[in-house]
Amino acid sequence: MKKFSAPAEIKTGVIGYGGAYNMGRHHLHEMKAAGMTPLAVAEINPDRLNAARADFPDIETYATVGEMLAKSAVDLVTVITPHNTHAALGVQILEAGRHCVLEKPMALTTTECDTLIATAGKHHAVVSTYHNRHWDGCILKALDVVNSGALGDIVRIDLRAGAHERPQKWWRSSREISGGSLYDWGVHLLEYALQIVRGELVEVSAYAWDGFWAAEKNAAHPPGVLNEDEAQLVARFSSGQRVSLTQTSIDVLPERGMGRIVGTRGTHLIDSSGYETTIMLPTGDRQTTRGKNPPSQGEKFYQNIAAHLVTGEPLVITPEWARRPIQILDLAMQSTRQKRAISV
Repeated sequence: MKKFSAPAEIKTGVIGYGGAYNMGRHHLHEMKAAGMTPLAVAEINPDRLNAARADFPDIETYATVGEMLAKSAVDLVTVITPHNTHAALGVQILEAGRHCVLEKPMALTTTECDTLIATAGKHHAVVSTYHNRHWDGCILKALDVVNSGALGDIVRIDLRAGAHERPQKWWRSSREISGGSLYDWGVHLLEYALQIVRGELVEVSAYAWDGFWAAEKNAAHPPGVLNEDEAQLVARFSSGQRVSLTQTSIDVLPERGMGRIVGTRGTHLIDSSGYETTIMLPTGDRQTTRGKNPPSQGEKFYQNIAAHLVTGEPLVITPEWARRPIQILDLAMQSTRQKRAISV
């Protein structure tokens, strides 16, 4: 595998330059900020290739992934395409001898993750997943509170996302393409929790409610194809701790925040707008502290990738780490189909 003496020598590219959220531009700018050199874009939509040229006048543009890998000197490629394409594109990049970053989720199944890991090992290439939210201010604050011992022993983490809202008419609302409702924000939230819980995954139970939005006149997809109206999982770990995750599009009164960390002596509210920690004092009184979360540091993702390729700095988001939330989600999908808990 090619050696690099400085980040600027790492030529980067993206697959997918779609208009939603402008993630292609976002990734290339973050790569550039980390010192790497944007080089190429592959995109099937000619209009979006024109947008890439406007954003980066010197960028190479390709209509297919195969053409980019055959003709471009790109060293590191980030995949920004629908979830069900991640595994195949990742394998294609790795087999071409290039390093690969996959937008989250890494893939849809544990088997796909294992294939990516094995392929990367075979070709001595790096594969990672864009878990930039690993450094979100809300989880950085939560980790500080947990590590201080203020909450006592951590018993459970309850996570949630969504409200009462009609699914949009796009691929993220398709269960076949997205993997299901839990595969979007759920991947981020599980990654938060996995920074806190201890022990190995033991069992996953999951539940889903279908049919409400699919029955609506303007639904984007028929029943069984549209994402679940609501999905919930409970993951149990060998430490005795558990993590619950709920993604909903039908809850008219969702709970405050993105989740709670419940310990034997206190509870910490996880929220992007700020934190709230309540502890039980020896007197029996409750003490609540509120404040702003520290700044997020998502730029550390590509900084770490560049440092890993240049100096060998340990990779923070290893493929094995990115596999962990996918294993939980994969088992959750099996649990909803079989209507029983699935043991690891």
